[in-house]
Amino acid sequence: MNSTLLADNSEASLKKFLNTLSPVDEVGAKARVEMLATRSIKTSSKNWAIDLAIRMVDLTTLEGADTPGKVRALCAKGVYPDPTDLSVPSVGAICVYNDMVKIARQALDAGGGKDIPVAAVSTAFPSGRASMEVKVQDTRDAIANGASEIDMVIDRGAFLAGKLGFVFDQIKAIKEVCGEKVHLKVILETGELVTLDNVRKASYLAMLAGADFIKTSTGKVAPAATAPVVYVMLEAVRDYYKLTGNRIGVKPAGGIRNTKDAIKQLVLVNEIAGPEWLDPSLFRIGASALLNDLLMQRMKMRDGYYASPNYVTLD
Repeated sequence: MNSTLLADNSEASLKKFLNTLSPVDEVGAKARVEMLATRSIKTSSKNWAIDLAIRMVDLTTLEGADTPGKVRALCAKGVYPDPTDLSVPSVGAICVYNDMVKIARQALDAGGGKDIPVAAVSTAFPSGRASMEVKVQDTRDAIANGASEIDMVIDRGAFLAGKLGFVFDQIKAIKEVCGEKVHLKVILETGELVTLDNVRKASYLAMLAGADFIKTSTGKVAPAATAPVVYVMLEAVRDYYKLTGNRIGVKPAGGIRNTKDAIKQLVLVNEIAGPEWLDPSLFRIGASALLNDLLMQRMKMRDGYYASPNYVTLD
């Protein structure tokens, strides 16, 4: 546990710290995000924001029907989102199931994407309900196959039952497997945490346990990355940095499907966490359909008209 914030390594100490967190003003949070959602940006800033959003996308496929061919095609798109315009930046990462990690890594390396990380959803995704031995082996397998980012999911049942030390220890154990070279994103599945107070507590718990990123959702549960949830998580990483000097990233995932939504996320980041978080190393967007809309908006900004949706590949 983080000795700078916790008295000792006990669950009682963890709970005591989490209980010192101020309650979330839900009405105020919702009012603030609604106000920020009305912000407009200049055309030049929109061009910059679209390219930044593309660089922040964790291009994702997490379907039972995923095939090696689909994953290879996704990787090719991640490296060159628009093959007719090589000024379009590559995405932030490719996110796949464990058994597709090696295929994704090989496809990226062969296709000009050696610098694009592969993120693996591990630890019994999406439920998070498995033995610790299974979760650890799941993570080791992903890293051995080339994953440099692990998206783990917490056991929400344990969290809601008050077993905070249990959840903490599982995150800590997975971070120990990851070490310093592999980034750990901890999925809170905020749609099942019921309240914004729980979102704040889970955010701090994950950061104290060693998370490099906190992530809203698996994308399998609604609601997912709502603006008030992202607002609370951004406040948490901002305040955690003030307390510890450590910057933790945030990854909203689920429900962010168009450019307007993505830009709203960037406005939240800038206004709540601060401009330092406007970087793929500290903010990612988990998405599949979003990239197509960003590309179409980029073409509109460049050419003055919308291309047909058929111009971009279907995911």
